[in-house]
Amino acid sequence: MSLNPPNRTGMTLETFIMEGMLGVPAATGAFTSLLNQIAFAAKLVTSQVRRAGLANVLGYTGGVNVQGEHVMKLDELANETLITALARRGHCAAVASEELEDVHFITNDQRARYVVMFDPLDGSSNIDVNISIGTIFAVLRRAEGEDVSASTFLKPGRELAAAGYVIYGSSTMVVLSTGREKGVHGFTYDPSVGEFFLSHENIRIPEQGSTYSINEGNHSRWSEPVKRWNSWIKGEGDGRPYGSRYVGTLVADAHRTLLKGGIFAYPVDAKSPKGKLRLLYEANPFAFLVEAAGGAATNGTERILDLEPTSLHQRTSLVLGSKLDVETFASFMRGDR
Repeated sequence: MSLNPPNRTGMTLETFIMEGMLGVPAATGAFTSLLNQIAFAAKLVTSQVRRAGLANVLGYTGGVNVQGEHVMKLDELANETLITALARRGHCAAVASEELEDVHFITNDQRARYVVMFDPLDGSSNIDVNISIGTIFAVLRRAEGEDVSASTFLKPGRELAAAGYVIYGSSTMVVLSTGREKGVHGFTYDPSVGEFFLSHENIRIPEQGSTYSINEGNHSRWSEPVKRWNSWIKGEGDGRPYGSRYVGTLVADAHRTLLKGGIFAYPVDAKSPKGKLRLLYEANPFAFLVEAAGGAATNGTERILDLEPTSLHQRTSLVLGSKLDVETFASFMRGDR
């Protein structure tokens, strides 16, 4: 007689990390502590986001970041919060952030075995209009005895130890994975007790979806294969036309795609010939999560997790979602359709 697996819904994030996700030889107390510090930072940023309009932290700082983008006050605040939280326990040696031009070193202690990459507040253009925004992060193990430098971060996404995101929407959720074998799990924040509780265990993306997400305002700048795919997905037959859903915040669009299936695409175009999204702290974390949930993620032709980074702020195109939908997109890029 087979026993049904226990229903772990309602388990706290901290308990789940210790008991549910990390029961492998490579897991350490340091790794558990590091993930818990990221969750702690998410609680602080949630509080900042929820009262932003009352605390005078909406709008621009007046500065411009390394990406050439105007820095929002909440961008800066979230960046500082994450760095402070990750420095608390001494497990993080250094961080790379969308808001910082270079690596930010935290400690030279060889016992600090991890480095973290993050976009502290994805969706800056949506902050002031109260649309869902988020935090994206990825964790790499530091090689024993390695001196931390920019090259420590320049590893393909398949080497990540963990990745996840926080979405600040109608509720705040942390979605996290430590790899394909451990699955992808979502935790919803209950502000009344100040804890994240398991709400979405073992998320699996459908093999095929019924929605597509792309910024169609860029249509005139797309390549001909992307235009043909875009026309096809809006045509009739074989479950088409797909419904169009586009928020303009990567976290929001990718979160919906992860839960509901379909495809999210931000291809190269005439304005961004190398792609728009950042490989290390946007594309790699989501590719890691989507693959762990049974989906696929490419730059249109190559697997995202196999790309070899050459710089901290390297850009890429990104196509992710249900396996069949991503393969269909790829077939147009190959010229098969």
